[in-house]
Amino acid sequence: MSNLVTDTHALIWYLEDSPNLSTTANKAFDKCDRGEIVIYIPTICLVEIIYLQERRRISANMKSQLDAALSTENTGLAVVNLTPGIVNTLATIPRDTIPDMPDRIIAATAKHMNLSLISRDAKIVSSGISILW
Repeated sequence: MSNLVTDTHALIWYLEDSPNLSTTANKAFDKCDRGEIVIYIPTICLVEIIYLQERRRISANMKSQLDAALSTENTGLAVVNLTPGIVNTLATIPRDTIPDMPDRIIAATAKHMNLSLISRDAKIVSSGISILW
């Protein structure tokens, strides 16, 4: 299994140890925990986590929990910043296929990095982006 990019919901479910995370996705995060692969977190996921905390849809400690996971010495998690290259790739993902801008940014990140995306989002799955779920 090679490096991956994660969608926000998959990252949250990983941090919560939720049964909503598929077996395959859970195995990928386990490999990440062991330092065998890197799972990249698009910066928009950080924004979405803050937004969901403010809306009280996830734990108020989720961002702190993520920060702790990222500061672990041997973490396989890494934040990937929104770059001009990712923005250019975003333009190749039709808005009518993935209408939600954060989802388009996440999909564009995976596509730009030529990595599979951990996601069960039906619109992203149907977009042709390589998915792991």
